[in-house]
Amino acid sequence: MERITGALAAVRNPRTGADVVAADQVRDIATTVDGKVRLTLLLAPEDDATLVRDVRQAVEALAGVTDVRVDVRDPAQSEPTPARPSPTPAMNQPKAPGAGRALPVMDAAPAKAPPKVPDPVQYPNLGRILAISSGKGGVGKSTVAVNLALALAKAGKRVGIMDADIYGPNLPLMLGVDAAPAVRDEKIIPLEAYGIKVISIGFLIEKDQPAIWRGPIVMKIITQFLRDVNWGQLDYFLVDMPPGTGDAQLSLVQATQVHGAVIVTTPQQVAVGDALRGVKMFERTAVPVLGIVENMSYFENPETGKPIALFGSGGGERLAQECDLPLLGQVPIDPRIQEGGDTGRPIVAAEPESKAAKAIEAVAQRVMERLVERYG
Repeated sequence: MERITGALAAVRNPRTGADVVAADQVRDIATTVDGKVRLTLLLAPEDDATLVRDVRQAVEALAGVTDVRVDVRDPAQSEPTPARPSPTPAMNQPKAPGAGRALPVMDAAPAKAPPKVPDPVQYPNLGRILAISSGKGGVGKSTVAVNLALALAKAGKRVGIMDADIYGPNLPLMLGVDAAPAVRDEKIIPLEAYGIKVISIGFLIEKDQPAIWRGPIVMKIITQFLRDVNWGQLDYFLVDMPPGTGDAQLSLVQATQVHGAVIVTTPQQVAVGDALRGVKMFERTAVPVLGIVENMSYFENPETGKPIALFGSGGGERLAQECDLPLLGQVPIDPRIQEGGDTGRPIVAAEPESKAAKAIEAVAQRVMERLVERYG
C-alpha cells in the first residue's frame, strides 16, 4: 500500500498543483494478492480528465501490479452519510410473523434544492453545431456522422467533429487517427483527418480502458472539448452522440446552443421506435431536429441492380411522417462502408462515386439547406 501511495504522490493535479494524495483525491485503495489494484479518484468538474489516465499509469508502473481499476467520482457525491435518527417506540414494536421490512417514508427526508443548471455558453467560432444521434446502437450513427463531416468538408466547409460517445469512442478507428493530442498555450490541438478536425476521449485513454464515469464527469469532458480545444474558426461542428437519450445528450444541450439534430435510424421498426424517443428528447430540450437519415436502407443486387430490403422498408419515411420531419436521405448497404470504417477510410473519401457516398453527400446538402432555412 505504501508503494501505491508513494507512486500516486508523484501525480499532480494540473489545476491545483498539489499531488492527488496530499489533496485527498484518492480514496478506497484496495489490493489483491494477485496484484490487482482498485481505487477511487475524486474528480471535480473543473479538473482535467487526463488525471484519470495519469493516476492509472502511475500505479500500473509498479512492479507486481497486474491490473488497475480507477473508479471516478464527483467530490459532491462524496459527502458523509447523515446519521440515522434514533429508533422510535413504533420502530421497536415486534413484527407480525411473515411481515416484511418497513419501507422508508419518502416525505420524511428533507427536500433538497435541485442543482442549478448552468446557462449554455455560445461558441461562435464553432459555426453551426449539429448533434448526430440515434435512439439505439448498431444503426450506423458514427458512420453517418463521419461521412457527413467529410461530405461537408468536400463542399468547401470548415468542419470539426467531436466524439461525445464517452463510453464507446469510435472516431479514432473510423478516421484512422490515434495519437495523444498536443497542448499549446493551454489549449488542446485537435487531430486532423481528411480535412476535418477531430477530438475524442479515445485519444486520451487506452483502447481497452472502460470509461466508468457518472453524469457529472461526462458533462465535464464535453464542456472541456468545447471550451479547451483550439478548433479555430469552423463552419460546421458535428457531435457524434452516444445512442439513447442520456447524460451526453443532456450535457451537450446544457453546455451550448445546438443548432440542429440529425436522427439516424434503420428501416426496422424496433430502431424506428427508439429513434422516435430521440426526436422527442431533442424537441423537449428546444433543439430543432433537421430530419431523419435512414441508414442500411437497402442492398443493391449486384447482378440485377434491384434493391433488396434486407431490414424491411419504409421505417425512416414512416418516422419522418409521424414527426412531421423531412427524410434527409436513404443510405444503402455497401460492404465498403464497413471496410472503410475498420480501416480508417470513410466511403465518401475512399469511394466517392459509390451510391452510398452520393447519398451521404445529398444528405449534407439537405442539412445545409435546412440550416439556411432556419437561421439564414
